[in-house]
Amino acid sequence: MFSTDYKFCPHCGGALAERLIKAGEPKRLVCTRCDFIFYIDPKLAVLAVVPLDGGVVMVRRAIEPGYGMWVVPGGFVDVGEIVEDAVVRETLEEANLTVRVNRLLNVYSYHTSRTVVLGYLTEYLSGVLAPGDEELETRIFKPQEIPWDQIPFRSTRDALREYLGRVEG
Repeated sequence: MFSTDYKFCPHCGGALAERLIKAGEPKRLVCTRCDFIFYIDPKLAVLAVVPLDGGVVMVRRAIEPGYGMWVVPGGFVDVGEIVEDAVVRETLEEANLTVRVNRLLNVYSYHTSRTVVLGYLTEYLSGVLAPGDEELETRIFKPQEIPWDQIPFRSTRDALREYLGRVEG
């Protein structure tokens, strides 16, 4: 499904072709020159649900995908980075807030995406809400004000619904 993005072997530059390596598994990309198997692994991302002043912190994206749309702070985990540290880093970068991770809300993965998202409930510690360099603006949305039709990512919608279900339920 995602293998068509890659055409050449990262080791020798040979052409990659799909081949069944093991029965019951999906076809893999294999180098036609050196037989290197190029596994298409998922990307890991985090998101932070930050309750604040009776609402939830959201940021409006200044980058694609989802330019101009609203999400909770989050992003990709760097190699070697502890996932909870990534939550804190992304929230500081995107919303200028220092948070503490309270607990994992859920893990979100979908057949249509290579990204696995870990959603965390956080606690505000300090900072003044302000957009980072990849955001147009930041805002606290009361539950009834959340712009559901302006949220580009299913994981964000799912995490917000799960959080609100626990708070309101």
